[in-house]
Amino acid sequence: MSSKTKIKSSRHIKSDQLLELFDELNIGAFTVDIHRKVSSMNLTAQALMGLKEAEATNQDCREVFCGVPCMIKCLFKSGKAWDDDSAVKAEETPHRLVTRLATPIYDSEQNLVGCLTILQDHFPITDLINRVHFEERSLKMILENLDIGIFTVNRGGHITFFNNTAETISGYARNQVLGKPCSALFEGVGENDLEMLKDSIENGNTRSNHKGRMKTKSGDIIPLRASYMALRNEKGAIVGGLSTFYDLTVVYNLNKAVTERYTFHDMIGKDPAMQKIFEITRVVAGTNSTVLIEGPTGTGKDLLAKVIHSESNRAGKPFVKVNCAALPENLLESEMFGYTKGAFTGADRDKPGRFQEASGGTILLDEIGDLPLSLQAKLLHVLEDRKFYPLGSRRPVSVDIRILSASNRGLKNLVDKQLFREDLYYRLNVLQIELPYLKDRKADIPLLIRHIMRKHFEPSLHQIKDISEKAMEALLNYDYPGNVREMENIIEHALIISQTEKIELHHLPDYMQKRLKSSGPDFDENQDHKKPAAANKERETILKALRSNNWNRAQAANALKMERTTLWRKMKRYNIIKQLPE
Repeated sequence: MSSKTKIKSSRHIKSDQLLELFDELNIGAFTVDIHRKVSSMNLTAQALMGLKEAEATNQDCREVFCGVPCMIKCLFKSGKAWDDDSAVKAEETPHRLVTRLATPIYDSEQNLVGCLTILQDHFPITDLINRVHFEERSLKMILENLDIGIFTVNRGGHITFFNNTAETISGYARNQVLGKPCSALFEGVGENDLEMLKDSIENGNTRSNHKGRMKTKSGDIIPLRASYMALRNEKGAIVGGLSTFYDLTVVYNLNKAVTERYTFHDMIGKDPAMQKIFEITRVVAGTNSTVLIEGPTGTGKDLLAKVIHSESNRAGKPFVKVNCAALPENLLESEMFGYTKGAFTGADRDKPGRFQEASGGTILLDEIGDLPLSLQAKLLHVLEDRKFYPLGSRRPVSVDIRILSASNRGLKNLVDKQLFREDLYYRLNVLQIELPYLKDRKADIPLLIRHIMRKHFEPSLHQIKDISEKAMEALLNYDYPGNVREMENIIEHALIISQTEKIELHHLPDYMQKRLKSSGPDFDENQDHKKPAAANKERETILKALRSNNWNRAQAANALKMERTTLWRKMKRYNIIKQLPE
């Protein structure tokens, strides 16, 4: 602002209009005349100082602001503007950091007639709370304790209020998000939610999204039901926006169990190997090609098959799974292809097989490596002609079906041992996806842990449990021979056994703790950490490496010559948290 700010009664903007303009910008402002009397004060300044205009008008500024350091500096001697940053404390409010700028006011004859002081509040508190009177402060307590996530933003989209439930749902502490752009909560997953919030702020519309999504601190994508509305000041001007949101994870899991619809939201993994699988799966899902899914037990072959079906144009049709290893050989053919009345003793009616049940949709032949050689020829015929003969029938049955198969035995090895037909193998292996061992993608372990904990989250507990440093260290260093399935069992076990808000090392299964101890590291819950001086030095070294590598953990770990899981554990120990983007 120019040091020659002029406020004229007729030809230039009036002081009251200027103060109203500052109100629209959420900037506090007041004027003082040549006699040091407060002549006007806008609503934002009143809220910031905890004063009403009537209490300050025509009062000596030195008396009104008594006890507030350097609120007014004498401009009447030098006629020069000034500004600084310091703490302002209202009678009923805590200290907050503001930038204060004062500038002289001149009349048309260049005579000094007073001064204008503006106050820009930098303390990230909600605009909503700033605009309520002291007797309405109970509203804050209500908002804090509602079982619904609430956050508010200013017109620039920066978060100004974040309640307890919002912290629980998002995983962020409020001091990590206040003053930061809300776009970080929706980055890459909730563009529609951001557009709705912007529309509410710009046009005053109230919007709702029953299929919203948010990214948590741990990187999980969670489903939301959210509403967005404009926040207005006492004069009805829009000064920001408010969002209310519910975590629909439990509802999502229930609907998924009922409808058997699975999406890429159910597949967790940031490891390059998993990202490559996701890219291939997105392409494969849109085709009708036969897919062979291989990988160790417990890596998610069944889930990946369900995702392929749910993302295909057959999603509305049946998805039928046949476990080739679970059915007796003498029943397998009739179960897969059905039979006609009189085909054998006890066949008193026609019965369709699994292939007919899956007509129009997808069939998953799980553990295909255990399929008897006698049935492999018949399956080959189905793959070639999409026709088969039910047991006891002379009429072929045609089916429109997509065939997916899965195995943990390595079909190529079975072919080499002449335990699996080579021609059938190549028919099944049109497109192959191989899932890795969990121990080969340890970078995904923290993500999977949080995802599993949210999956088994009980709403009655009101919050997801935390994991102690020692328990997390154990989870990160375990090899999981049973892969993701074993991890889920371990986490569910710990959630059931733990009766506190935090999972400790002793809540993990005994067999896991014994295996960890026998492998070398000492997982003693009472083990002392490093001495303070050494710990501080290590913390600074880690921070320096993270900052110099733009918070890329993989690059920072490489620079520090340590594993990424070790870096993650040390960041948690030293409370090193990446800030949200500016």
